[in-house]
Amino acid sequence: MKNIPRVDLNDFLSHEPARKNAFVASLGQAFENIGFVILKGHYLSKDKTDLLYKEIKAFFDLSEAQKHAYEIPGLAGQRGYTSFGKESAKGRTEGDLKEFWHFGQYRKKENGPVYPNNVMVDELPIFNTIGEEIFQTLEKTGQAVLQAIALHLNLAEDYFDEYVAYGNSILRAIHYPPIKTEPKNAVRAAAHGDINLITLLMGAQGKGLQVLTKEGEWIDAIAEEGELIINMGDMMARLTNNKLKSTQHQVVNPPKELWGTSRYSVPFFMHPSGDMSLNCLEDCVSETHPKGYEDSTAGEFLEERLRELGLKK
Repeated sequence: MKNIPRVDLNDFLSHEPARKNAFVASLGQAFENIGFVILKGHYLSKDKTDLLYKEIKAFFDLSEAQKHAYEIPGLAGQRGYTSFGKESAKGRTEGDLKEFWHFGQYRKKENGPVYPNNVMVDELPIFNTIGEEIFQTLEKTGQAVLQAIALHLNLAEDYFDEYVAYGNSILRAIHYPPIKTEPKNAVRAAAHGDINLITLLMGAQGKGLQVLTKEGEWIDAIAEEGELIINMGDMMARLTNNKLKSTQHQVVNPPKELWGTSRYSVPFFMHPSGDMSLNCLEDCVSETHPKGYEDSTAGEFLEERLRELGLKK
């Protein structure tokens, strides 16, 4: 597969069974074959997207001292600011060439999971409010995508709803700063798989993001304006016993003539609540495709991966 398939969420949301079924089939096939799709017809508006990027750029333009004031000890980078080079891909010692900000879950459920409070930026009040709006809009989009995935897996359409309604999702605003000196074995984001159920990515309208095909070839993943790129995460791969692929992907450094430019992207990492079972679904296990993972919960798996990424001791 040389290209990332494209789908339109309006087909799934329509009241026409043929369109909805075709969307489920196309989405499922793409996630089985390459683990990525490009999605249009989502709930994000251009005005809100533009405002988010304006505020993100304003935050990363703050002084180092101002930004570091929002790097909160003890949160394992799950809220607020994480400074340049602190995160590395699993199995690598070189830090990625990026800094980032995390917005987290805003909903609170009585007797439900307790998450850290979001960090408020005093200098940029609109940054705080637009972050919350985009978080909730992408969460709504992701829920619809998960409903389609559930149907593809012969589960009830609302199978994931209860887990993601108060899930431990993260909206990450990433800044890849200009490259000033020859990187020593480091790239903007080394090859990795995501931890979560699914990722919804804004800001992949230019070259940089690459996806590894089953044939071992790196291909560019480039969205058009108004499109999101969506990929499977490791939690979904575990749940489906690799029926749905959590594909390795990377963000490569630009050509040397473009080293002086920044890159911004905004992935929404859709996580369930920590008590969700990631035990392989029975329909995804057979004699020819035996169970490939130990039983675990989403919370246990997240803790393990945060330690591997160097974000938690």
